[in-house]
Amino acid sequence: MKTTIIIGHPYPKSFNYAILERIERKTNATVINLVTDNFNPAMLSNDLAGFSRGQFSDPLVGKYQKILSETEKLIIITPIWWYGLPSIYKGFLDKVMLKGFAYDEEKGRLIGKLKNIKETIIITTAEAPRWYIKYFAGNPIKALKKRVFKDMGLKNVKWVHQGNIKKITQEKRIKFLDYVEKI
Repeated sequence: MKTTIIIGHPYPKSFNYAILERIERKTNATVINLVTDNFNPAMLSNDLAGFSRGQFSDPLVGKYQKILSETEKLIIITPIWWYGLPSIYKGFLDKVMLKGFAYDEEKGRLIGKLKNIKETIIITTAEAPRWYIKYFAGNPIKALKKRVFKDMGLKNVKWVHQGNIKKITQEKRIKFLDYVEKI
């Protein structure tokens, strides 16, 4: 199964990178590192000009679309900041998941095209625990799973979260890494 990992944390010594390293040991995954690729998440006028026609001006978009079109398992590693994903991930969705690539429109409905991706795992870290994000902070992952990813044709979406990231012990970090490695 061809696996692709997306990471966009700006600090290479973060726990997100420890997760990435652990997963890379277990898989022969392609890594899309939005930070080291210098991906610009801003939707600029030249990006917007072709947006409704599924066209792009950023060459990284074409590179990412090619990778995703060959992906069967997608893993997204991200922190949750201010109860949502950092802007680099939102920009990735805005600029890469274009009409004609990730979806088509039919009678006002979106029809997902990324059916080659059989499994998606979102691995998040945050200071807030999962229950707080889920019930009191707007649950940004629910919107991703139930709307955004569904509209792109992604199925079998799982959310794995490590909260209290600044306070957990090294033992709990290793236990979480072991769990992530298993799934």
